[in-house]
Amino acid sequence: MAGLFGLVARDAKTFRPKRNTPVGSKGLTLKRHIDATLGRGRVREAVALPPGEDLNEWLAVNAVDFYNAIAVLYGTLAEFCTRSSCPLMSAGPKYEYLWADGLKVKKPVRLAAPEYINALFDWIEAQMDDPRMFPQQYSEPFPPDFRAVVRTVFKRLFRVYAHLYHSHFRHVCSLGEEAHLNTCFKHFVYFTQAFDLIDAKELAPLQELIDQMAP
Repeated sequence: MAGLFGLVARDAKTFRPKRNTPVGSKGLTLKRHIDATLGRGRVREAVALPPGEDLNEWLAVNAVDFYNAIAVLYGTLAEFCTRSSCPLMSAGPKYEYLWADGLKVKKPVRLAAPEYINALFDWIEAQMDDPRMFPQQYSEPFPPDFRAVVRTVFKRLFRVYAHLYHSHFRHVCSLGEEAHLNTCFKHFVYFTQAFDLIDAKELAPLQELIDQMAP
């Protein structure tokens, strides 16, 4: 299992390299702060903007961290999430997600869950690999639309969590990963709440769980 945490999944047989922490050595310093505070079980402290730090840098470092975490989790479950088992990208019977990226796919289309999630991961990776959007050197400016893009990143990552909880939680439990999933999601929820990154209506599929984790 440990080897999976150096890789993120594209499908059951192919794995993606983890995204690098942005903004150079400064980003690594912020990443170490996150890991240290989480290691002490201080989730509220882990999500708070460290004194004197730039908010955009903090959002960038955490966006990469959260992407890597959910992609690793999905990688361990990819064999259960197939076109036949999950013909729709959904979060329970009331919520179905249609895919559009505004560029290659402008009109929302229906995709099977693994196809949707792979398209979602491709889109996020394209943003994070763009040095204009996610600068790799400290003090490089962020673009004016950075926070709008980050909000979209977090909204889409939430949809992966929603699908995992509604469609694959029994598989998560069979692999003994429920504690890890809950810890990752709780951290995600606290962070998105702290910086108002996801609209309330988007949270509806997991609202009951969110109310228990972060009342």
